[in-house]
Amino acid sequence: MDARAAAEHCAAELRRHDRERYLADLFAPRSARAALFALHAFNLEVARIPEIVSEPLLGRIRLQWWRESLDGIYAGAPRRHAVVLALADAVAAHGLPRAPFDAVLEAREQDMEEAPPPTLAALIAYARTSSGGLVRLALTACGARDEASLAAGEAAGIAHALAGLLRAVPFHAAQRRVYLPAELLAGAGLRAGDVVENRNREALAAVCRGVAEEARSHLAQARAGRAAVPGAAKAALLPAALGGLTLRRLARAGYDPHAMRPPGPLAVQLRLTWANRTGRF
Repeated sequence: MDARAAAEHCAAELRRHDRERYLADLFAPRSARAALFALHAFNLEVARIPEIVSEPLLGRIRLQWWRESLDGIYAGAPRRHAVVLALADAVAAHGLPRAPFDAVLEAREQDMEEAPPPTLAALIAYARTSSGGLVRLALTACGARDEASLAAGEAAGIAHALAGLLRAVPFHAAQRRVYLPAELLAGAGLRAGDVVENRNREALAAVCRGVAEEARSHLAQARAGRAAVPGAAKAALLPAALGGLTLRRLARAGYDPHAMRPPGPLAVQLRLTWANRTGRF
């Protein structure tokens, strides 16, 4: 499989399973688009591990496979796997550092834990290393390597991740997974089992409001720093525009994720187009 076929595979996977990021990537400069497809296909591969394994040990084995795949990429001998080959091409073409990839995999180890994150700070750290690091890599692929741009991107990634986790509360509950911080749940008189069983939605809404406020704080940081990001690299920040859209819809639903209507395809496309044209998210 050559680099073009690998990139096309990544794009097809995103189009089927993470259409919002796929649409955002289409606004990236042509020179960086394949790299963004590869980065987000890698994220898709590791993010959905808990959904496809029957026990945490099997998930950890898959994460170790990805660590070994990174070893091969950075040794110049990538495995014959479409996403690995596309990622190897992105690393070579754009000089992407390894550390953020390792941080993503370390964060995804937490997906194998049954208990929710203990504190809000722990949830933010998870969002920073998983999503924030991914945006930093995307910015690097788009040519933005200065710390001001990367800091804005990290904040955007945290906001997007927190908004996405709030939106996915019902989905995760169906899998008996809870990402809302235990300290906030306890403060509202809830346990993780209450979230799984959809009990006391008023208290759940109060917890979600607290996480949403943190997401807005990071979104504000990203907006404050967006002027530092070169125009050609702003496409790497576009998913944050959808995070802001989710937060607004969640607020209209009284912060009850079960009552929130997710944005439809047209709303997503219009929001991304507006954000790309104005540079605002």
